[in-house]
Amino acid sequence: MAKRSQAPEPNDSDRIEGFAHPRETGTLLGQDVALARAARALRAGRPPSAWLITGPPGIGKATLAYRIARYLLAHGATDKGEGDLQVAPDDPAARQVVAQSHPGLLVLKRAINSKTGKLMTVLSVDEIRRLADFFGMTSGAGGWRVAIIDTADDMNDNAANALLKMLEEPPGNAMLLLLSNTPGRLLPTIRSRCQRLDLRPLDDATLEKALAQHLPDSSAAERASLARLAGGSIGAALTLATGEGGALAQEADRLIDNAREPDLLALLTLGEKLFRMRDGLELFGNFLTESLADRIRAKAHGGSAGLERWVQLLGRLEHAFGRATGLHLEPRQTVLSVARDFSQIARGGTL
Repeated sequence: MAKRSQAPEPNDSDRIEGFAHPRETGTLLGQDVALARAARALRAGRPPSAWLITGPPGIGKATLAYRIARYLLAHGATDKGEGDLQVAPDDPAARQVVAQSHPGLLVLKRAINSKTGKLMTVLSVDEIRRLADFFGMTSGAGGWRVAIIDTADDMNDNAANALLKMLEEPPGNAMLLLLSNTPGRLLPTIRSRCQRLDLRPLDDATLEKALAQHLPDSSAAERASLARLAGGSIGAALTLATGEGGALAQEADRLIDNAREPDLLALLTLGEKLFRMRDGLELFGNFLTESLADRIRAKAHGGSAGLERWVQLLGRLEHAFGRATGLHLEPRQTVLSVARDFSQIARGGTL
C-alpha cells in the first residue's frame, strides 16, 4: 500500500506559550535512568512493541517519547546512532518530526471539538482506531512506524478496549509509546502488555539550573520559588512563569487564604477556566496540594500543634483531584467540593 500523508497533530494544547514543544526539544532533563534503559533496548535491536512512559505532568514524558521516535525513524532498532538516542536537528527524520510530516509517526491526543471549539474531555475510540490503518500501511523511512498516545489516561473505556486489541497482536517494526500521568488507572491488561519507563520529578538543583537557561531574566529567588511550587516538574515551573500558570497558583493560595468563607462566584469562574485548559484541573490540583503541604511543613517546623486535620485534608485532596482527572469529572463541581472541605476544616482554626 502507498505511504500515508501524515496530517499535523490536531492541536498544540500541550505547548507552553513561549517555549519549544516536546517534538522540538532535544534536551531531556534528569531522566538518565529511563533514557539509558530505552537506549540499550533500541541499540541492541530488541525494543518492546509498546512502552508505557509514566510520571507526573511536565517532567519530560513527551520529550522522551519524541526522542525515541526520532531515533527509530532515523536509524531503526540498530546501534548506528548516538548512544543517548540524540538525532541531529538537520537529520531528515528529525526535520520531518518537527514539521509533523513524517509518514512513520502518528500522534494521538484529545482533539478539538469542531462544534464547540473546545478541547474534548476524552481520547475517543475513533482516534485509537486510526492505529489499525496507520500500522497497516507501508512502513515509513527506516522501516519503522511509531505511534505516541498523549496521554493514555485520556482514553474512555471503548478506546482502552480498542487499544488492548492492538497490544494483543502488535505488528512488526512498529512501536507504541503510551504516556501516562496516572498509570494505576489504566486497564491492568494494558499495563501488562507494555514495558515501563518510569520518570521521576526533578530535584530542586536540576530544576533551578534549567530555569536559569529558560528564564535568563529571572532572579535566583524567583527560580527557587518556581521550583518549590512546581513539585519537580519543569513543565509546571514554566507554566507558572507564564500568566496562566501564575494565575492558577494565585488561585490555589487564595482558596486556602479564604477557606473559612469561600467566594462561590470566583470558584465557579475558576472551574470554567480549568475546563477550557488542557490538564487545567490536574495542574490546579498540583498547585493547591503543594501549597497546602508547604504551609503544613512550615507550621510543623514552627512547633504548631493540631495539624492532623490539615494533613488528613491533604490526603483527601490528592485523592479527589486524582479521581476527578482520572474520570474526567467536571472541574466546577470538583473545585466547589474541595472548597467546602476546606471551609469545614478552617472553622476549627485557619492554617
